[in-house]
Formats: sequence, structure tokens, C-alpha cells
Amino acid sequence: MILYPAIDIRGGRCVRLIEGDFNRETSYDSDPSLAARRWVEAGADWLHVVDLDGAMEGRPINEQAVAQIRAAVDVPIQLGGGLRLLTDLEEAFNAGVDRVILGTAALRDPELVMNAVSRWGERISVALDARDGRLATDGWLGQTDTHAVDVAQRLTESGVRQFIHTDIRRDGTLSGPNVESLGELIEQVDADVIASGGIASLEDLEAVATLGASGAIIGRALYDGRVDLAEAIALFRRDEAPC
Repeated sequence: MILYPAIDIRGGRCVRLIEGDFNRETSYDSDPSLAARRWVEAGADWLHVVDLDGAMEGRPINEQAVAQIRAAVDVPIQLGGGLRLLTDLEEAFNAGVDRVILGTAALRDPELVMNAVSRWGERISVALDARDGRLATDGWLGQTDTHAVDVAQRLTESGVRQFIHTDIRRDGTLSGPNVESLGELIEQVDADVIASGGIASLEDLEAVATLGASGAIIGRALYDGRVDLAEAIALFRRDEAPC
């Protein structure tokens, strides 16, 4: 299982939100590239970067901060937030991003997903951000009546091979992952699933790994020092080593 340190950017700074609430923000690094260097030095193989302003505005906003992260580290980066046009994806890839994450666009524009997957294949991931089992949009400010599993099953028919499942109610709360919803998605969808939201301990990481998650995104638990990234990476690399 791959561990993805989260770097959420708002106003050019590295921040964390609680339950996706923009009024419940904690700022950690004025320069997100400092966080990127810190996690890579601890052994991170990937970084999970989100343009929070972009997610809210519906277009990329923090391109400069993303470029600074790209220049600071040499590990792959997956990027989400405000990417709703093919030109947005093209510009992200041209800027050195390795994988892009579609969220609101995947719900509203299935044709965009099909075209993106046709062009970039497995470099396209889809975020399934759920509140009480139903998907949210527009930086989690909007709410739909659509179930995550239903959307994921439909999108796999378009060729999507990776989803990121976030329980919004748990994101930033350190209350543990929603293993029930995560397990349902992993069981019913023929694709890789990355777990996100609520992870607070090595035990939480072990729980999502046991369910079959291909990866886990860790945010506040890293910034608050509850999870030591180097220790966690060593644990899962050891678990994956052949006997």
C-alpha cells in the first residue's frame, strides 16, 4: 500500500481543513514546498496535492505553489482541485504533475472523463468525496444525492482505474477511516481505491490495508505528529516484502 502525504494549498499556504470546512482551517507551512521536502526526506514515494482554492472556484488557482513543489522534489505528484477542462489537465501534465484527480468534473461531465482516460489512461484518477454516503461537489460546498459506488461503477466502464474515497465527515478529525463505506467500494468496484479521511494512527493504516486499499492519504496525523511517516512507510514496505 502506498502512503500519500497530503499537501492542501489555500492562498499559497499549506493548510488542513476539518470536515472540508473552509472556516475551520489550520495553517502549517507558508511555503508548501517545505512540507513536500519534509515528507520526501521521510521516504514518501508520492505526494497528494490539492488546490483548495481551485476546487472552490472551479479553475486552477495555486499553479505557482504547485510549480514550487514540483521543483523542490523528484517524486511523483498527484494533483486535484479545480481541474474541469481538458486544457487544465494538459497544463498540469505539462507542469510536471504525474497524475490528475477529477472530482466535480467527473460527476458533471462524463464525456470529459472518457476523453481524459482515452488520452492519458491510468494517469487519470477520480475523487469520490462523500458526505453521509452521498457525493459532494465544488470543494465540498455542494451536495448531490448520488451514491459513490454507483458513480464508480459507471466510471469504470469509461476506463477509470483508480478512485480516491474520502469520507468528508471524518476528514481532518482524526476519528478513524470509514471502513464500512471504504470496504463496500473496494468490494463492488473493479479498480484501485485510495483511502482518505480520518486516518490518525498506524492501526488505521493497517485497517484500510486489510480491506485492500491500494493507498492511503495522510494529512493532519502527519502534521500533528501522530503518525511518523518514515515508520509507517517502513512498516508497509516490510509487509509487502516477499517471504
